[in-house]
Amino acid sequence: MGPSPVTNRAYVTFLAGNGDYVKGVVGLAKGLRKVKSAYPLVVAVLPDVPAEHRRIMESQDCIVREIEPVYPPDNQTQFAMAYYVINYSKLRIWEFVEYKKMIYLDSDIQVYDNIDHLFDLPDGYFYAPSLHIYEDLLKTLQITPSTPFAEQDFLNMYFKNIYRPIPLVYNLVLAMLWRHPENVELDKVKVVHYGAAGSKPWRYTGKEENMQREDIKLLVKKWWDIYNDESLDYKKPVAVNQVIAANAGAVNQLQPLIAAGAVKYVTAPSAA
Repeated sequence: MGPSPVTNRAYVTFLAGNGDYVKGVVGLAKGLRKVKSAYPLVVAVLPDVPAEHRRIMESQDCIVREIEPVYPPDNQTQFAMAYYVINYSKLRIWEFVEYKKMIYLDSDIQVYDNIDHLFDLPDGYFYAPSLHIYEDLLKTLQITPSTPFAEQDFLNMYFKNIYRPIPLVYNLVLAMLWRHPENVELDKVKVVHYGAAGSKPWRYTGKEENMQREDIKLLVKKWWDIYNDESLDYKKPVAVNQVIAANAGAVNQLQPLIAAGAVKYVTAPSAA
């Protein structure tokens, strides 16, 4: 992933708080860069994400966009996990109307092969940002019964009539490795979701159930290989005028030596 181009397509992820999920965002940004994605990574952040974490993400060429929280109604407070309450804020992504298509990736996801072609899928696989849809999402949320998985269940219900699934290789949930191994061809997987308990690479200890599996160890190592690869860090392009200025500075440093005769110019042959 090179310099963020002017584009109406982007990948997007979400970050809240001052915890260690910023490492996941950095890993994702470097993973997209490794597979040479043509599109930028937008990070929707809540106001409680500290300035230092924002600087870290921007240094990896992420586009950081602050959003206000979206709180669930009173009837939406019984979740499988208490922290799911913040995830309704992801609905704000539909406000990013400067983009015509966005692919959402959780920050504990890694991309191991280029998936830019997914942007060319027809409507139904992905949904364009839209203020109309955003406003309708909020209205529908107010009258939707409580669900265990917060915005995940809510979006599945909201888009149930037009939703189209994509193949498993674009979102391998690690639990599939031990629940339905017959459906997994690990060498063909393009996107891995480190959502299983204990599988987040930056927290991995191997102590949780199923975390001593060899395939899990391999996938954790693959994530760290990308995260630790300094060649994948974003390098800001050098402007042409900076190159000219640097060359001029080098010539100026040689002037005393030229005057003393220690360095002599050799006239280049004519190109004519």
